[in-house]
Amino acid sequence: MSTRATPYTAAPETITPTAANLIGATRIALGFVFAWAFLDKLFGLGYSTPSAKAWINGGSPTTGFLGAVKTGPFREMFNGWSGQAWVDWLFMLGLAGLGVALLVGAGLRVAAVAGTLMMALMWLADWPPAKTTATGEPTGSTNPVIDYHVIYALLMIIFAAVSAGRYWGLGNRWTSFGFVQRNRWLI
Repeated sequence: MSTRATPYTAAPETITPTAANLIGATRIALGFVFAWAFLDKLFGLGYSTPSAKAWINGGSPTTGFLGAVKTGPFREMFNGWSGQAWVDWLFMLGLAGLGVALLVGAGLRVAAVAGTLMMALMWLADWPPAKTTATGEPTGSTNPVIDYHVIYALLMIIFAAVSAGRYWGLGNRWTSFGFVQRNRWLI
């Protein structure tokens, strides 16, 4: 870990070696969450997606989640999006892109923006403020504001803010490319 600050990184003196290792490990762990979700939905690895419902077998990666939305002011919109090809493609590209960016530690600003948007939409679909569904069943929500979607979004924002790709990742190499230096939003 370098102790010299560059225009593309957080001030290294604010990150201890232990914190750098924890940031790197947490970034990779979150990347694995998204990469695994992508692979499971693509191939039907049998965890949340059975083989018969895999995307490569004609299944829809959004039907299970969006089709099951039973609460909130956007319920009908999300139910209508369920199984739509454009939603499936955007969702799968989002999962893959977030997984790769977080695992390798490059493009974390783009990942933070795209990931926060994805998590916000998923939060709206889950609608944690609701205690019951439209049919009166308990939602199981444990907190009306903060759930894992908010935590994931905050983590992605933190990773971008501290240039987390420098720790156990390709962030330094990525930021050395001329096209990245000319287009700082790619950092």
